[in-house]
Amino acid sequence: MTNSDAKRPSGCPIAFGLDTFGDRWTLLIIREMLFRGKSTYGDFLAADEGISTNILANRLKHLEAEDIVMKRRDPENFRSFLYELTPKGFDLAPILIEIVRWSGRHDDRPDRLTEMVNRVENDREGLGREIEARRSAAQQNRAASERQGQQIN
Repeated sequence: MTNSDAKRPSGCPIAFGLDTFGDRWTLLIIREMLFRGKSTYGDFLAADEGISTNILANRLKHLEAEDIVMKRRDPENFRSFLYELTPKGFDLAPILIEIVRWSGRHDDRPDRLTEMVNRVENDREGLGREIEARRSAAQQNRAASERQGQQIN
């Protein structure tokens, strides 16, 4: 029995997903990357929810280990790093979109309806094009990083 088998003895795919990306902070980091195009440690710290530095560092390492995020050197500032979703990370887009839709329908405080809910409900095609553009840019960046040996593991 492997370590992951011990965590999920039932083999439940929902348990697998929750173990991989299912905590609050992990999903919010993915949200920042997927919907808002954020890519730096500072960007994630500046998010509205106010993640602490130790939790952010932990979640980014977890996302890298799960191959959901790739870390590479910033070509404009070689002392800094950029984080990008991998293809596996971009595959979470439909899940996050459905969470946004569900929340928009069931959050009982109408003042909490955000631009994101409106975008998902009223401009899903435009949002999809934005996400695809980010996916394409990330693919190009991964290829360039691999050629230059900039990917950090």
